[in-house]
Amino acid sequence: MKEKLYTIPVNDAFDSDCECPICFMKKTLENNAVEFTMGPSYMEDDVRAETDKIGFCNYHLGKLYENKNRLGLALMLKTHMDKTIKDLEGLSAKKGKGPSLFKKNTETTPVKEYTDNIVSSCYVCNKIDNMFNLYITTVFYLFEHDSAFIDKLKASKGFCTEHYGLLFQEADKHLSGEKAESFRKDLNKIYFDNMKRVRDDLEWFIDKFDYRYVNEPWKNSKDALPRAMTKTNSVYEKGN
Repeated sequence: MKEKLYTIPVNDAFDSDCECPICFMKKTLENNAVEFTMGPSYMEDDVRAETDKIGFCNYHLGKLYENKNRLGLALMLKTHMDKTIKDLEGLSAKKGKGPSLFKKNTETTPVKEYTDNIVSSCYVCNKIDNMFNLYITTVFYLFEHDSAFIDKLKASKGFCTEHYGLLFQEADKHLSGEKAESFRKDLNKIYFDNMKRVRDDLEWFIDKFDYRYVNEPWKNSKDALPRAMTKTNSVYEKGN
């Protein structure tokens, strides 16, 4: 099929020869989102309104700091703090219900509701998730409409456990009954064959620390540990 714009990153991921193309997609989206956030866009009113409102999660705040645009990050955090202070001063000044004589007050206060929302929200996460969902939809679209993609899927190195579960679950949402079963059948073979491959490489990596195998070749086990980390915990390492 003729490649459309939204299929390009999905095909690129499956061409990457990595242990999980879905991890590859998500890592690419994360890099792009961090670069976008720390680029000239942080001075745009609509972007700044969002970062002021929802802020960043701990993980992505660290990624933004690593970007080295310290002035840009300082400006975003300063106006985010301005809004947080203003909002919480208003909420904390409101009088709530007094405690009941006979039962505990279990209602969440507006202050706690606000702080819960703000610590669980992230501008970068939102940007990643919006595009990631489109990419997952595209995987199923290509499976249904592009025979070359099916060959590419079957030739891949499989998926991490998290994304295997995601694709398994999402099949019914995007494909009809027979197509969904066909996808799951292929998915199961791809996942288990490649999990066992990396497991076996990891086993040989362990054996190489035994003096009895010191003179044996490493085979494909030298990078088995980071590849196993991708498979088990979605820790994407470039080149895996």
